[in-house]
Amino acid sequence: MDSFVIEGGRRLAGKLRINGSKNAALPLMAAALLTDEPVTLRDVPDLADIRNMLRLLAELGCHRVNEGDDRRVMTLHATDRSNSHARYDIVRTMRAGVCVLGPLLGRRGTCRVSMPGGCAIGDRPIDLHLRGMRALGAEVSMDAGDIVVTVPPGGLVGATIFLGGPFGSTVLGTANVMCAAAVARGRTVIESAACEPEVADLAALLVRMGARISGAGTPRITIDGVPQLGKADHTIMPDRIEAGTFLMAAAITNGDLVLDNCPTDTLLATIDRLNAIGVEVEPIEFLRPAGHPADPQRQAVRVTCGRVIRPVEVTTQPHPGFPTDLQAQLVALLTLADGNSVITERIFPDRFLHVAELTRMGAKIFRQGPTVIVSGVRELHGAPVMASDLRASACLVLAGMAAQGTTTVNRVYHLDRGYESMESRLRDVGARITRVSVKEGAGE
Repeated sequence: MDSFVIEGGRRLAGKLRINGSKNAALPLMAAALLTDEPVTLRDVPDLADIRNMLRLLAELGCHRVNEGDDRRVMTLHATDRSNSHARYDIVRTMRAGVCVLGPLLGRRGTCRVSMPGGCAIGDRPIDLHLRGMRALGAEVSMDAGDIVVTVPPGGLVGATIFLGGPFGSTVLGTANVMCAAAVARGRTVIESAACEPEVADLAALLVRMGARISGAGTPRITIDGVPQLGKADHTIMPDRIEAGTFLMAAAITNGDLVLDNCPTDTLLATIDRLNAIGVEVEPIEFLRPAGHPADPQRQAVRVTCGRVIRPVEVTTQPHPGFPTDLQAQLVALLTLADGNSVITERIFPDRFLHVAELTRMGAKIFRQGPTVIVSGVRELHGAPVMASDLRASACLVLAGMAAQGTTTVNRVYHLDRGYESMESRLRDVGARITRVSVKEGAGE
């Protein structure tokens, strides 16, 4: 397993481009199963999860047909509908593998998907996905750890479906229902739909394929089913979680970064809290190509931070609230604040595995249930730490860049799932960070 060795105390300065969104790309790739025609996706990030999704799609008869071309442009073509089984060996590598359920059901009338199970940040059941499939008329059963879903002889029929759950709406559940409903008979209304911009991005692709969808990005989505979908060409939205991570990387190192292709319109809650902390995020108009109108989804911004980090109170919420996927990075930043901060996790109450590792670096954090109180310290100290999940890994990298001395972040394969070449990109803007293998002395 690889590790990062980080020499802290170096200020970040320079320019980074935000890549296409991982969380948007995976359901977009699965949507290619809905048509027999090619679907082209642009600005696809080069990540472990993307490669695993390609493996899954290939087993399902949907192949990438532009190998050797620009790696950020991916054309997928489903030519073989004989296999509709998403096996455990692949689905277990990424929970987003479950997003093939809706497309397979909608196009092939049957699917068998391995139960994804829990993960390091807590259980994430898919009962809301199955509620939506049943509402459309599908029959659902379990067999040997697989979910088996089939369409009755009359086909899927539109319905009004409530998708709210104990922790809010479900993003992948909304995506699955939307894909299946796009080719169902009649009208489907999804109430308490996820409002995340990744859902709106999927809807935009489906509309390009010929679907009739309105309201995506709001709590009520209306889909009028069509007989079939066709080819499309779509550019993936920028990754708002990567952007938020680099915003906080600039802040925690007292840096001066320019982020290009930054989706500021999807980060309003994050920017609001960063402003309260003392971080400035300013649009840079001169980087916009001449004649192009301002696009809040793809801005260039300059990020700076004062020497004093102010404490704040933050509660994670479904979009447009503060995202749970940036909670760990924010905790790292607030370990250096001048006072006590309170962070409450409303999406995944157990998502605090990074807390114990930050305390090894000198942070003062007290946890009570779904809330942590962070008492700012003057400085963090480098230490060997262990990454437990994707966003906790990013949190530890940020802390390591701000700490005095050397930090070794072990098990960075988590990072490779969601951040493309993170170490080289951070080196380009001033970080002193090296990837090493265990046998080279990574500290394990």
